[in-house]
Parts: sequence; C-alpha cells; structure tokens
Amino acid sequence: MGVRRALLDVRPLRSSAPFRRLWVGQSLSGLGSQMTRVAVLFQIWQQTHSTAWTGAVGLAGAVPLLVLGLFAGSVVDRLDRRTCYLITTGGQAVCSLLLAVQGLLGHFPAGGVLLLVAVQSCFGAGSGPAARTFVPRLLPEDQRAAGLALRRIAFQGAMLTGPALGGLLLDGLGVGGCYLVDALTFTAALHGARGLPPMRPGDEPARPGLRGVRDGLAFLVRTPVIRGALLTDLATTVLSMPISLFPLVNAERFGGGPGTLGLFLTALAAGGLAASVLSGTFTRRSRPGLVMLVGSAAWGGALTLFGLSSHPWAGLGFLVLAGAADTVSVVSRNTLVQRHTPDALLGRVGAAEQIVGQAGPDLGNVRGGLLADATSGATALVSGGLLCLGAVALVGAATPGLRACSADSPRPGDAAVAAPEKSPKNSGKGVDPAVSRSTQG
Repeated sequence: MGVRRALLDVRPLRSSAPFRRLWVGQSLSGLGSQMTRVAVLFQIWQQTHSTAWTGAVGLAGAVPLLVLGLFAGSVVDRLDRRTCYLITTGGQAVCSLLLAVQGLLGHFPAGGVLLLVAVQSCFGAGSGPAARTFVPRLLPEDQRAAGLALRRIAFQGAMLTGPALGGLLLDGLGVGGCYLVDALTFTAALHGARGLPPMRPGDEPARPGLRGVRDGLAFLVRTPVIRGALLTDLATTVLSMPISLFPLVNAERFGGGPGTLGLFLTALAAGGLAASVLSGTFTRRSRPGLVMLVGSAAWGGALTLFGLSSHPWAGLGFLVLAGAADTVSVVSRNTLVQRHTPDALLGRVGAAEQIVGQAGPDLGNVRGGLLADATSGATALVSGGLLCLGAVALVGAATPGLRACSADSPRPGDAAVAAPEKSPKNSGKGVDPAVSRSTQG
C-alpha cells in the first residue's frame, strides 16, 4: 500500500471522463508543440544561419504572452472558459496549418515565419489561462493535486520525447510535414475540450478592460499566499536558471561535443519525469506551501552542487535532482494557487502564473549568461543557487501563512472577488478578497 501511495495518482483519469479526454488531447497537442519548436529553430537557422534570428524565435513566443497575458486572463474570467479555450486553441491550430503550408511551398521569409509564431503565441496567451481553470471544475478537491501532477508528467514527457520525434520528422518529412503533424495534434486538444460542460466564471465575471486587470492584480498583491507562491517561482528562475550556461559547462566538462550538450536538458527532464511518476509522495501532503518551499530550496541546492562539481557525470546527477525538485515545486505551487484562488479569478491568476513561468526563465538565462561572461560558469551557477536558497528562505520567513497553509483550508468563494467599485451588477456589495474566505459549494 505504501508503494502505491508513492506512485502517480491516476484516480482523476478513472473518475472523470471529461478530464481524461482533455488530458489525452492536451498531451498530444503538447507533444506536437515541442516538435514545432524544433522545426521553427531548424527552418530559421537554415534560412539565416544567424543566432540572432534563432534567438528571436524565443522573443516571438514570449512577447505576446507578456503583453497580452493579463488582458487575456481577464477575458477568460468574463466569458465561458470552454468557449475561450476552443476559440484560442482553434486559432493555434490554424497558425500551425499556415506554417505547414509555407513549409511545404517553401520560399517564405524568416520574418514571416516569426510573425506566424507570434500570432500563435497571441492565441496561446488566452488558451493557457483558460486551461488552468478546468481542473477545479472537473475534479473533486482530493484529486486536484493528482490532476495537476498528471498534467506535469504529460509536459515532461513531451519535453523528453518531442524534440527527438521532431528531428525524425524533419529528416523524413521536412519542416512542412512536421508542422502538419502539429496541426493534427491540435484536433486532439479540440476534441478533448468539446466534451467539457459549459464553464461560466460565476456570478461575478471580470469587469471589462483595465478594470478587470486591476482587480486581478489587486488580488495578487493582497493575498499573501498567492503572492508568496509567485515570488518563490521568480526566485527559482530569475536568480538561478542554468540553461544558458549549458554550452559553456559542456565545453569545460565534456569537450563541447553536440551529442553531450543534449544530456543536460535530458537530465532535467528525466528528473522531472521521475518526480511525476512518484508524485504520490508529495501530492498527498496536507501542506502544499511547505512542500513548494522545500522543492524550491532543493532546486537551488542541487544547482549549487552542479556548479561545484568537477566530475561531469556527477554534475548530470545533480541536474536530475534539480529537475525532480522543480516538478515538486511546480505541482505544489499550482495546487496551492488553485486552492486559494476564487473561481471568478482563476483566469487572471492563471495568466499571471503563465507570465511568471515565461518571463522568469528568460530573465534567469540572461542573468546567468551575463555573469558567466564577466566571471565564470561555475561562479554563475553557484551564486545563482545560493541566491535562490536565500530568496526562498526570505519568502518563507516573510509569509508564515505560506508555510502553514493546509490543503484543507477553505477556498475563497465567488463573493470574495466582487469589484471594489459600485456597479449595477453587484450594487456596491463587494468584499475585499484579502479578508473574505467562504467555502465554495
């Protein structure tokens, strides 16, 4: 029985047919997206042979999320979430089809490819927050952490296998064929979402425009548990993200061969996959905030040891530990955020999570690269790991509720998010979300 409780909890797949269809569809779509990521980099490099252009691929995906994320989250909290997801996922599928057409026809400029990537990311700014609202509606309270762990293992599996499959498809079918396969996987995501029930945001939908965005930001600022969770995520990424240092470490420890460079990302993904398989060890814990802090600190500690290690294979072992710690932290944070966010605000808070998850690693990789240029790769890694440990300790000390919060804490009700200004909808009877905590039925 102890071994079974340590393994991945698959009850959500058995108990909820809508969640099962959604999970399968999103898993296939995630795999296709990883293949397209490789195909875009390959096509841009083939056309330009410029690292500046390949670097622009990341910007084309990140900037729309940063610019549109909070507005998209407000829209998700105003309209039916299922409809928002279907529309935005359909838009992503159309962009993949257009990428496939230009790949098959050829002679499409690199700038046009990046434009399609950016447009697809605009749709992703809406589909991501919408998808984050589904688990609380589809699963009972005691299965939500398990559902988030299942989503995480699908992500790690796509990260581990998607690039390799993309390479095989590029070799056999070319970039057009690879994009076409991705477009087909979006049909699986659409099929999974079609069976969902209507998901209106509740009695207090987001106010239009900037007012809805402001309400979401006010909730983030006034709710210590949510604020602490997002600050912890920033601490583990902005201060210690190591990916930009992998080529340098590969040159120092393995001689710089391309074959060994892939081992670093594989080690992170393998650790994350192992933690997902054994996620029962932490998803059943009653204090997800404390688990998140421990996982984040373990990430910083593992990266510190990775920087200090002189043995190449031992260093990869520390990366495996870092990947496992990252998964523990991410799943626990998602559980915590969804537990303490009213249903009417799930879209906006999900958008904030998506922005932190996108911008944090990018900024962290820039920090690491600049510091390594000025000092050394080991200095950048060790200092980042130690800074992460210090920041996590500071957030934990400054936010006692984060350490003590329980999975059984009452979830904020919809009444907690009524707009602070009077409107015909709520007749001025708004309640401060930072102080009202009523159990949602």
